[in-house]
Amino acid sequence: MSYPPPRYSGETGEASATIRRVDHSPEMTYPNGNRVHYLATGSATHGLFGLYRWEFGTEPSGPGPHFHRSMTESFYILARSVRIYDGRDWVDTAAGDFVHVPEGGLHGFRNESGAPASMLIHFAPGAPREAYFEGLAEFARSGRPSDEEMAEFYLRHDNVWRPAPG
Repeated sequence: MSYPPPRYSGETGEASATIRRVDHSPEMTYPNGNRVHYLATGSATHGLFGLYRWEFGTEPSGPGPHFHRSMTESFYILARSVRIYDGRDWVDTAAGDFVHVPEGGLHGFRNESGAPASMLIHFAPGAPREAYFEGLAEFARSGRPSDEEMAEFYLRHDNVWRPAPG
């Protein structure tokens, strides 16, 4: 493995860093109290990756088993415990734990503790996950569309659902 081809051809470098302060408001708040911070979107990273801070409220929530065909997804637990489906079992994780799921890897995540929890979610490459998060929030507010519309939504956002483990 080697470094990818250069993407910057200048000689002096640029002042182009961005800083997001800890007290920045989340971009998304779900009716159940979950909040999502768009730390680095795929559009901001030229498609290289997307990074989001997911803050769970106290209600049990999170997606069941699924996989993605076009991207990897990784989780870094920041606070408390998040249950992660690793393709075989639901595993309780704690602050400091890291989970990486390659393309096609079955996974899911849930907060079932009754206490708030938070984690970073990293997607590579940087797919437009904001539209997925926002669509789910809209469905939670206004009601779930038809099965056909949901199937098209999931296909458009590369979510392939699998039955929950027995």
